[in-house]
Amino acid sequence: MSEVVLGVTGGIAAYKAAELLRLFTESGHGVQVVPTRAAGEFVGHATWEALSGRPVATEVFSDVRNVPHVGIGQRADLVVVAPATADLLARAAHGLADDLLTNTLLTARCPVLIVPAMHTEMWEHPATQLNVATLRARGAVVLEPDVGRLTGADTGKGRLPDPERIFAVAAQLLRPQRSEDPDLQGIRVLVSAGGTREYLDPVRFLGNRSSGRQGMAVAEAAVARGAEVRLVAANVSLPTPAGVELTRVISTAQLRDEMVARAPDADVVVMAAAPADFRPAETAESKIKKSPDGAAPELKLQENPDILAELARTRTSGRPLLVGFAAETGDESATVLDHARAKLARKGSDLLVVNDVSAGRAFDTLDNEVVVLSGDGGAYNVPRGPKIEIAQAIWDVVCQRLEHDPHNATQV
Repeated sequence: MSEVVLGVTGGIAAYKAAELLRLFTESGHGVQVVPTRAAGEFVGHATWEALSGRPVATEVFSDVRNVPHVGIGQRADLVVVAPATADLLARAAHGLADDLLTNTLLTARCPVLIVPAMHTEMWEHPATQLNVATLRARGAVVLEPDVGRLTGADTGKGRLPDPERIFAVAAQLLRPQRSEDPDLQGIRVLVSAGGTREYLDPVRFLGNRSSGRQGMAVAEAAVARGAEVRLVAANVSLPTPAGVELTRVISTAQLRDEMVARAPDADVVVMAAAPADFRPAETAESKIKKSPDGAAPELKLQENPDILAELARTRTSGRPLLVGFAAETGDESATVLDHARAKLARKGSDLLVVNDVSAGRAFDTLDNEVVVLSGDGGAYNVPRGPKIEIAQAIWDVVCQRLEHDPHNATQV
């Protein structure tokens, strides 16, 4: 059982922390709630005590014999602050220790997850952004807030992500770490997920069976390892992982435009989406009707752009590091890995994650197994497991490349 500290600050989103607390306790974790004084204006201590089964820790000078301002942080396996106000971000960034929660943050030597929630103007203020950058540079995982309804009639960026999504990131941070600091800290990651659609008419489209689950897991795992993550999702209906900046697209052309525009700002690009290889040469403005004589319409196709190959061709000095995905089946001419190695050479990416999709494997499933091929001839077998574990294994390989890449050495 892990020991989790849940810090709660004085924002209207504090009520959501009660649901997050329930998720931790029902998963078997011990939770010590440390609310600020202002948090008590929104949720009473009786709620925290009833849900955690423990007395609430509130003041530095309460229970002095057990030295709570030091001991709580020292015993923690994970510290989560949700919601985190602009005031908490400022005090934590400047190393203040003016209440029990900021003392706990200073003494903790475990992963720290901070989940901001505030009005858009406060989140976008240069002071807040500088404080977030400072905390991330020190190893804290600071999630991006959601866009949505805020206090009153306001809508914008600053909403607390749903508790289930915060818990998913926390669960990844509780995994055994190779080092004290997240290994993607400071790395800017661009991930694509899902399958594109090419419309024949307003109703019908050409597409594929990609659900986006693996790409979403790649983004989720990257956030948990400290990366700043942008996600471009094509027709994905799954919940967006907490802490990512999301852009939605439909067609391959839209996906290509977003990836080409954003790739120069990324350190790592993971092309997990499945773009449609072809699109109709023409798209009907109204639904195509059946012919009275039963004749099927003739469908003319043209090739879509090869996004991964373009990213490889246009990058400079080997940046960003490119990770492609290949859904392959073997045939009479070659095996799955033979086809994949040819694709890796043709595309020009650094790594290629290979799925054997024979008999419908990998599509819209909760688990997967892959082989990660590298341009230097290496092959890393990742055994079957949940897609979030597959994603972690992929990042293990990427981090090895970053550590040995002179272009990235200063960023790790």
